[in-house]
Amino acid sequence: MEFAYKRVSTIDQNLDRQLFGMNFDREYVEKVSGKNLNRPELNSLLLNVRPGDIVHVHEMSRLARNTKDLLGLVEHIVNAGGTIKFHKENLEFTSGKKNPFQSLMLNLLSSIAQFERDLLLDRQREGIAIAKAKGKYKGRKSKFSKDDIDSIQNDFRSSTNKSELARKWGISRQYLYSLASGD
Repeated sequence: MEFAYKRVSTIDQNLDRQLFGMNFDREYVEKVSGKNLNRPELNSLLLNVRPGDIVHVHEMSRLARNTKDLLGLVEHIVNAGGTIKFHKENLEFTSGKKNPFQSLMLNLLSSIAQFERDLLLDRQREGIAIAKAKGKYKGRKSKFSKDDIDSIQNDFRSSTNKSELARKWGISRQYLYSLASGD
């Protein structure tokens, strides 16, 4: 079987440019961050890969955002007897076939990608710190309307299980307490 794995980081981003015009037996599509491996569609893909299957990924950063995770995922697919193809980088890894040049390129390009991401996060942290010092940083705009926040605050006052309430609203307990206090 031929699988496609497509990922973007947020729900408002689209997947149109990834593997455009190609057809697959099954597509695994996610709109979640690639910062860790806790992704339902990725985990489903990994459970379904069998010998002879081919996994297509538009580019390496769609599969993982750090070198360790990327190398582990490629190894998992290859050890399951599958093949993984990164189309943008023109890299392919197949069970039973070793290509030192392809392995070098995977390690090199994934290290560069992780380095770029780390630099971006550093610049973001520096910018936020400066904005906070100037009193201009307000944080991300809440996804909740005023009515939602009123409902959360009412639920908070009547609920004894704050963890369950946070799960109900799809937020962390810390953010729940922040919303409940009106911060």
